[in-house]
Amino acid sequence: MFDLGWTELLVIGVVALIVVGPKDLPVLFRNVGKFMGKARGMAREFSRAMNDAADQSGMQDVAKTFKSATNPLGSAMDGVKDAAKSMTSLDPESETGKLAAERQTAKEKIEANAARVAADRMKREAEAAAEKAAALEAKLPGAAAASGKEDKP
Repeated sequence: MFDLGWTELLVIGVVALIVVGPKDLPVLFRNVGKFMGKARGMAREFSRAMNDAADQSGMQDVAKTFKSATNPLGSAMDGVKDAAKSMTSLDPESETGKLAAERQTAKEKIEANAARVAADRMKREAEAAAEKAAALEAKLPGAAAASGKEDKP
């Protein structure tokens, strides 16, 4: 925006420190920050108002037409995208829509079954690991005395 480098900012900071003083410098920066926030908000609101006015006047339609006239390849690709979108939106009452619904249901059943099988496998692995841990603990010396103390609260 102003294209200020670090050296320029340093000079501005030193001058502000000398002119304003060290006690009032934080207040000055706070006020400058508030002012910048208000200025950005006003700029954002102005931009919104201009965009709304352009929408109401139909300016964006003219700009879109001009853009498509200057970029025929882009407008052709937009036409292809629109055609592809219309082909992928299915009527649920058509045969294709019914088939898509059946495939979605079958997919959900397969996913549920796969999740169930994975959960069962993890359960079996956990039980096997617990049995192995119990067998290893049983081999430890003094395991019976330690396990008897752990069982009692």
